Amino acid sequence: MANRTPQANQSWLPEANSPTVDFPLTHLPYGAFEHEGQQHLCTAIGDHLLDLYVCAASNLLPPTLIEACQAPTLNSLMSLGHRSWTLLRESLTALLHADVEPDRRQGVEGALHSIAGATLVRAVHVPNYTDFYASIHHATRVGQLFRPDQPLLPNYKHIPIGYHSRTSSIVSSGTPITRPVGQSRPIAAQEQPDFLPSNALDYELELALYIGEPSVLGNPVPISHAFHHLFGVSLLNDWSARDIQSWEYQPLGPFLAKNFATSVSAWVTPMAALAPFRVPAIPRSDADPRLLPYLHSTVDQQQGSLNVKLEVFISTETMRENKLTPFLLSESNAHDLYWTPAQLIAHHTSNGCNLQVGDVLATGTISGPTEASAGCLLELTRNGAQPILLPTGESRTFLADGDEIILRGSCEVPGSPRIGLGECRATILPARI
Repeated sequence: MANRTPQANQSWLPEANSPTVDFPLTHLPYGAFEHEGQQHLCTAIGDHLLDLYVCAASNLLPPTLIEACQAPTLNSLMSLGHRSWTLLRESLTALLHADVEPDRRQGVEGALHSIAGATLVRAVHVPNYTDFYASIHHATRVGQLFRPDQPLLPNYKHIPIGYHSRTSSIVSSGTPITRPVGQSRPIAAQEQPDFLPSNALDYELELALYIGEPSVLGNPVPISHAFHHLFGVSLLNDWSARDIQSWEYQPLGPFLAKNFATSVSAWVTPMAALAPFRVPAIPRSDADPRLLPYLHSTVDQQQGSLNVKLEVFISTETMRENKLTPFLLSESNAHDLYWTPAQLIAHHTSNGCNLQVGDVLATGTISGPTEASAGCLLELTRNGAQPILLPTGESRTFLADGDEIILRGSCEVPGSPRIGLGECRATILPARI
């Protein structure tokens, strides 16, 4: 299927052929939706979703894929490996292509639903979740706020920094986020800390990298094979309570400031769809330390990064009441990350830690080189010192109750159809105290 020319990538669904659509025939991201009390897997095409459960039951898919496509999550499909991933993608492309046979098209039409009318849910069971700190621009600007004399700690350019987070609080796009309550730093050393709703609730723009091929406990994954372990990518919002974080993070790092919620978008873009958008890793300065061999691969340096344009929008209650469009807070690109996905996997497993099917490795906040491309409010407002003025006359240092944050992602290069990663959105609810 990769040899098709862009002109040949036409679906019999007209809206899938629009140059601005998120889900053309070359994309086919996977998701899950509720159908008559059950969770069905699906793929997106144009403004429709295709029910994979029904396709499997109707013998529209190869026999070896039927059981996995009738499972409630993608984990069974992931476990089948690359050949099955490729087979399913080729089968779906053939079913949705403009030259499909009329009888097969009729069967597919019966399995189509409008995305707008569907209840989308999480498509992947996530056993483990690791959050990295892969943006040097984010790390530097945050460091400048709290350590102006040494913004980057000595280890940053040597190893990908990360921590293990919580999987039970990963929620699908659209799920409201309740403002967390916690301890914050006392004003004076002799005072007691407060236990109140967070007054510095923030978002973090990230990508989720889904592991499709597991690794064996005790066996490091060589960087030359690391990218092969990835199944797909989605948008991720790592909600953060900055006031709670500043009090608790020493000496062991993030805890309650992070684990109350993480939002992921409904669609998982397969790595095959991202192949045209792989780009070289960002060049390192001559002054940067030389990478240790386990973190360096010539192929990874040549094509190990992803050209994914990312945007963050805010919609306040006042904006929605006045029917105003969401306000763009920032734009960045995953290409600006200092560490590649393969390097994250190689380092994660370098001590023998095993990866499981469905694990999520998050990139950490994705920020670009300019302040306007910062991926969180901590950077954009300089920890609240420079409020953002909104079109309604409102201002924000951190998030207010009723605010909705919307993450969007897209990929576009000459010679390939544009694809979009959809949206990851959530509204902030008041704390429960």
